[in-house]
Amino acid sequence: MSVATILLLAQEAGAESSTAVTWFMPGKGVLVVALVVVVVAVLGSILWARAGHSIVVRKIAGLDAVDEAVGRATEMGRPILFVPGIQDMDNIQTVAGITILSKVAKTAAEYDADIEVPNTRSLVMTSAREAVHAAYLSAGRTDSYNPDRIYYVSDEQFAFVAYTSGLMARKRPAACFYFGCFFAESLILAENGNAIGAIQIAGTAETTQLPFFVASCDYTLIGEEFFAASAYLSGEPDQLGTLLGQDIIKAVVWVMIAVVTLVATIAAVTGSAGVTQFITNLRISMGGG
Repeated sequence: MSVATILLLAQEAGAESSTAVTWFMPGKGVLVVALVVVVVAVLGSILWARAGHSIVVRKIAGLDAVDEAVGRATEMGRPILFVPGIQDMDNIQTVAGITILSKVAKTAAEYDADIEVPNTRSLVMTSAREAVHAAYLSAGRTDSYNPDRIYYVSDEQFAFVAYTSGLMARKRPAACFYFGCFFAESLILAENGNAIGAIQIAGTAETTQLPFFVASCDYTLIGEEFFAASAYLSGEPDQLGTLLGQDIIKAVVWVMIAVVTLVATIAAVTGSAGVTQFITNLRISMGGG
């Protein structure tokens, strides 16, 4: 086969592939509309918050109790324990936990209470140190900041929990905070904290671990309460606007589910071919096949 023939075949293949390329997949218009609704809801809510409009967030008892827990530790002269989960910084629950750590550390700095933060990942340790240092700086108490109280223990799950349990037995912290991604160690930590009489506040998105925290802790942030903590504590317009936008999207989705369920029920009862075809087309356009 000559070089000219090879080049000709390559050109034909390229022409065929170029004609087959499409920018938009036909029949997926509903997804485009959904994307536009999401963007408009979030950006519109952020602009609404920036304009100075008040956005009310319902009370979250666990976050309101932070001052009480830190104050109790200060009165008793005992330290505060904060565990930001056992996963690395690529886990969104760890990021949310570090955000809450900033609030707890600032309150501890204002009350002149000691806070101890054992970690299972070196990167989480570094992030926690930065967050606590910024909190102490914001409170004007940088002289009280001690990076040695924020340290790495072990990547191994039960080696970490064994150390932390021993720490709790020795130092008997008056307040224990567990915010992040937890697995089997949740019950061990919470039960040890309960045994020493500490006030405990926990939050996680791991549904399998929530029952243990609810049973052993004084306050528990469940599911989205945990992720909303950043907006709740900071009160920043951008974060509050994002929270409002997400709630609007959820409301729209619930309405759509109710409407489609009603239409599907009508189609099943009446046997209407037109309604059935509408449901089928909608399912295909949403990627249901």
